[in-house]
Amino acid sequence: MPESVTLVERETLLSTLNNQREHVLGILEGVPEGALRQSVLPSGWTPLGLIQHLALDVERFWFRVVMAGKSIDAAEYSAPSGWTVAPDVASEAVFDLYRREIELANAIIVETSLDTVPAGWPEGLFGSWRLRDLRELILHVITETAVHAGHLDVVRELIDGRQWLVLG
Repeated sequence: MPESVTLVERETLLSTLNNQREHVLGILEGVPEGALRQSVLPSGWTPLGLIQHLALDVERFWFRVVMAGKSIDAAEYSAPSGWTVAPDVASEAVFDLYRREIELANAIIVETSLDTVPAGWPEGLFGSWRLRDLRELILHVITETAVHAGHLDVVRELIDGRQWLVLG
């Protein structure tokens, strides 16, 4: 594949991923501290917990651990730790963590060929399922981030009626 095609593909994938990340952060702008820590759905997760999940279990895990092969403590990534924010952790610290993990993930995306096979894989965590290369990994993270952006859309509307995309 010509390098120019690969560059356009990488830019398109990264732009799409960044759009979803911006949606996640944007839909929570202006939400009061108490609402960030309160669950409005029967499953019990909070908006702040979802941001921490995206930082640790999505951005850090898929890009730094799986793609770059960095070692981690498995307990850090098992449920519900990613979803549970300790009361003494400032909400801004969780948002900063997410933004930092995005920066680190973007550096990996920019520096790595889309055809590169993941350097690390958590044995036994996903059965025989595997992502073949960075391209598939980015698509997986786009999907997961978009799904969670939709979750946050619903929660935000339940909190104060705000909608990210207003139809009609």
